[in-house]
Amino acid sequence: MSLGDDVLLEIEDEGVATITLNQPDRRNPLSEGISAGLTEALDEIEGSDARCVIVEGSGGSFSAGGDIESMVEGIENDVPADERVRTLERSTNELMRRLIDFPVPTVAVIDGPAVGAGANLALACDMQLATEDAVFGFVFRQVGLSVDAGTSYLLPRVVGENVAKELVLTGDIIDAEHALEIGLVNHVYDSDEVDERVEEFVGRIVSGPPIALRHANRLLGEGLEKSLEQALTDEATAQGIVFETEDHEEGVSAFFEDRDPEYEGR
Repeated sequence: MSLGDDVLLEIEDEGVATITLNQPDRRNPLSEGISAGLTEALDEIEGSDARCVIVEGSGGSFSAGGDIESMVEGIENDVPADERVRTLERSTNELMRRLIDFPVPTVAVIDGPAVGAGANLALACDMQLATEDAVFGFVFRQVGLSVDAGTSYLLPRVVGENVAKELVLTGDIIDAEHALEIGLVNHVYDSDEVDERVEEFVGRIVSGPPIALRHANRLLGEGLEKSLEQALTDEATAQGIVFETEDHEEGVSAFFEDRDPEYEGR
């Protein structure tokens, strides 16, 4: 399925949805077209039976981040700063909110550069898988800007405040192995086996109980902002909901029958 020409969407019968950023000649920046296409793709997926979402880039790049052409146009046309901020809020910020809060588990597959807002797009997903050719950089300083696209929210949560400040204030580009060492990505795969390894990884998620995993994923995402008491209460509430599902009955039956469960998402 094509959402315009900038974003492609494929939803497989096995429960995997793949979103592909498709401006390879520009290294898939978060242009207006890609931001709108991503949001539309997420809307389409939420109404489907998908159990896991892959976000990837085409042409050997994940995403080059902010739309430099748009920045140049804003400077050349002397567009007021407040107007440019409103444009950012309408596109990138809304997309980040949508992706961070998305109920279906999301996996970023990073091949090539993921820089600036593009790096944040990867972090906005629930998990990050990288090829050995992936590189990362929070390079806002290179274009004379502060951080945006959720950097101050996402990056310290993933790598800690000290490392986050180092990455932003130096603007260093780091390779996949360094990203793995600091916890920026979950796994790094050889380029010639990445498709197989991603399929295996995502398959483990898809085989799980969809309703229970959606609640677990949401609770983990909210956990750092809650007290212990609130976390325990919210977990108990979610368990109360999941206790009523057919998947829970299937999981218990499968456990006692010593077989793999077959979850239907009901």
